[in-house]
Amino acid sequence: MKYVIVLGDGMADEPIESLGGKTPLAFAKTEAMDELSKKGEVGLVHTIPDGMKPGSDTANLSVLGYDPKIYYSGRSPLEALSIGVPMKDTDIALRCNIVTISDDDVPFEEKTIIDHSSSEISTEDCAVLLNEVRKELENETYKFYVGTSYRHCLIWDKGEVIDLVQPHDVLEQKIGPNLPKDPALRSMMERSYEILKDHPLNIERKKKGLNPANCCWFWGAGTKPMVSNFEEKTHKKGIMISAVDLLKGIAVGAKMAVADVPGANGGLNTNYTGKKDAAVKALTEDGFDFAYIHVEAPDEMGHQGSVERKVKAIENIDEFIVGPLVRELKEKGEDFRLLILPDHPTPIRVRTHTADEVPYLLYDSTAEESHTWNYNEAEAKESGNYVAKGHEMIDVLFSK
Repeated sequence: MKYVIVLGDGMADEPIESLGGKTPLAFAKTEAMDELSKKGEVGLVHTIPDGMKPGSDTANLSVLGYDPKIYYSGRSPLEALSIGVPMKDTDIALRCNIVTISDDDVPFEEKTIIDHSSSEISTEDCAVLLNEVRKELENETYKFYVGTSYRHCLIWDKGEVIDLVQPHDVLEQKIGPNLPKDPALRSMMERSYEILKDHPLNIERKKKGLNPANCCWFWGAGTKPMVSNFEEKTHKKGIMISAVDLLKGIAVGAKMAVADVPGANGGLNTNYTGKKDAAVKALTEDGFDFAYIHVEAPDEMGHQGSVERKVKAIENIDEFIVGPLVRELKEKGEDFRLLILPDHPTPIRVRTHTADEVPYLLYDSTAEESHTWNYNEAEAKESGNYVAKGHEMIDVLFSK
């Protein structure tokens, strides 16, 4: 038996008036997922433990079977693992987003955060900008490391875990109340704006109608992670397929393999087919028991507040991953169990994460059922199936 999780990051949502009162998942054309739902089980799962922030870090740990209340030590340390940062036990890792803040002629604290991803800037362009920041701000206490797209890492030697605001939680708000209380971090953020605002690359971006990547934003502080070995824990040899450093970092910590998929970028136009191909190859040729296919696009479109693009991201997952994956595994004679779910909702209304339950779809190629439901939030709730602890969901997947 082979096992697959297809994780549509932030895919769950709320009913939206412009979609006729449907959620993006219910409105989207998802023929493959709806067909599987009729032959499988749908329900709700609570992936975010009570009292914890609804982040992709806690939620994906949960889906992978790691209770966040035990294993979570912060988001950025997991990302640091992915990009090969050698963390000491006394280091603190922080996410360093390169964001867009308004360039109006007001004091720094009065500026507004426009875009947490700087128009989904490429890794190559962002590396150029981060290098400029590094030249002026890096020292023995603070070290910068390039990640993916707008997502980078700052290591704070002998630092402390402090409460920092996630940029995607405060879009279109003034930055002053959301800046770090720590004076050194606050100063570096303000200085980064001065370094980047008139950089030639940003001038060119604005000419092209793109948001300038003009300020570092620090958040997600945490200590060196201690995630246990996935194969020893589950007796399944697993591979992570994701464009996002966070997911790759969780996999590195769990001693899972990490696939390198060209063109996988975490955006709407990521290489969906390449991710599917990597999973099929891993499961049918390379001896893996379990593949985790993570797609960031629905979450990014939720943060952007784009209903149309979020619907398209969901349809792309269905058309280019779920449908072909099921067909090819069957053609190759593999018995498999497939779990499809989001990690958390990213409702268009709030443009950030919430801790509500998410719908899951569980399909077993060896035990097809017969139902009338489709895969969406409302029908998952109506099914009456419910998993209260998200980290136990993987036990349901592996139960056969």
